Formats: sequence, structure tokens, C-alpha cells
Amino acid sequence: MSEWKAKRFWKDATVSLERDGYGVLLDGRPVRTPAKALLVLPTRALADAIAAEWDAQQGSIDPRSMPLTRSANAAIDKVAVQHGEVAQMIADYGDSDLLCYRAPAPAELVARQHEIWDPLLDWAANVLGARLGIASGVVHVPQEPVALDRLSQRVHAMDSFALAAFHDLVSLSGSLIIGFAATLDHLEIERLWQVSRLDEDWQIEQWGADEDAAALAETKRLAFLHAKRFHDLSRPSR
Repeated sequence: MSEWKAKRFWKDATVSLERDGYGVLLDGRPVRTPAKALLVLPTRALADAIAAEWDAQQGSIDPRSMPLTRSANAAIDKVAVQHGEVAQMIADYGDSDLLCYRAPAPAELVARQHEIWDPLLDWAANVLGARLGIASGVVHVPQEPVALDRLSQRVHAMDSFALAAFHDLVSLSGSLIIGFAATLDHLEIERLWQVSRLDEDWQIEQWGADEDAAALAETKRLAFLHAKRFHDLSRPSR
């Protein structure tokens, strides 16, 4: 027996101006989140994009084709109600940032990591005011508390929509610094994804690609790009 799926019941998806932002209406009725909160977006651009997702539904509703709606639901139902916990969980990546842990060998990989990752750590020191140290191997080396505190303050200052996007940017890349570089437009988002995949790409060069691993990597890449789009659409200046 096939699962029951919700059907499209509306003719028009439109955007409404609300007191705290913008809502999405289906034939004049406001869209709500799974937790029954009103779906109120911080920008018209994000509201328009989400309305377009609803308008594109034909027949059965497919949540997989509505990534912006899902991210907005998460920002409202999950991140907003536990903002401090989510912010700290992400800020903690700074103490074990991908960019700080380098291979002891071979020399070619060591050189590539220094060439590609060092400039991002330099950027973080200059722009974010946080110099993170480099370690060789996988044994944890604590970072300077002052640097971590500066990064943490920036994370905790994000609103729920920015933090929802930032959560995915950081967790998918394994790097707090890459997450900041994405939100601050330091490098193109595709380039930042490649930067985060340096070790995996090295292994592929040496041993070849695995089909299942490649499919998983592509899924993560698309999620990373989506998080950047969601972040940008949620910013008032975009």
C-alpha cells in the first residue's frame, strides 16, 4: 500500500507583508511551520522564493523539492527555540577546525594543505580577529581561548535564519572558518566546498573514486550550496 501524500489544494501562492517580516499565503491563508508557528520570513526575497516553491507543486506535495521552506521551518521551529545551544554547538567547531589539522605526510599533501588552507587562516586572523593554530596529525590541540571567544561571539550574534544556514555550512565542511568565509563572501561558494574536500580529493587522486562515496559527496555539496543561498536570501541587504 502506498503512503498517503498531501495534495495541492490551493490555486495561488502569494507573499504578504507582516509586522515582523513577510508571510506566504495559499489562497489568502498563511503558511505555518510543522510546529504550527506562522511562517514569517525576514526578507521579501526569501518569501518570494519560498512562495515560488509552493507555487511549483503539482499534484502531490513533495517536501524534497522545497528546500527553502524546510530551512525556514528549521530556523523557526528549532533554531529560534534553542538558539544558544545551537550557536555554541557550532562555535565549538573552532577548537577542532578542519583547517587546523594537517597530515604529517606525504610531503605533497602537506604542501597542498599549507598552500590552500593557510590563506584562510590568515584571513580569519585579519578579518575575524582570531588566529587559530596548526597541528600535525589528529591529536587534539586546544586553541587559544581568546580566539575561540571572538569566533563564538560572532556565532551567538547571528539571528535564527543566519544561524540555521551557518549550521549547515560549518557542519558540512567541518570548518568554522570556511563557514564564516562563505557568509562573508570571502571566496566563491564552490571554491570553498573544494577547499573543504582537499583531503578527500587527494585520496581520489591516489586511489580513484568510489561510486557511493561520490554520490554522498554530491549530496553534501548541493546541501552546502543551498545553505549559502538560504543565508543570502535571508539577509536584508541581499
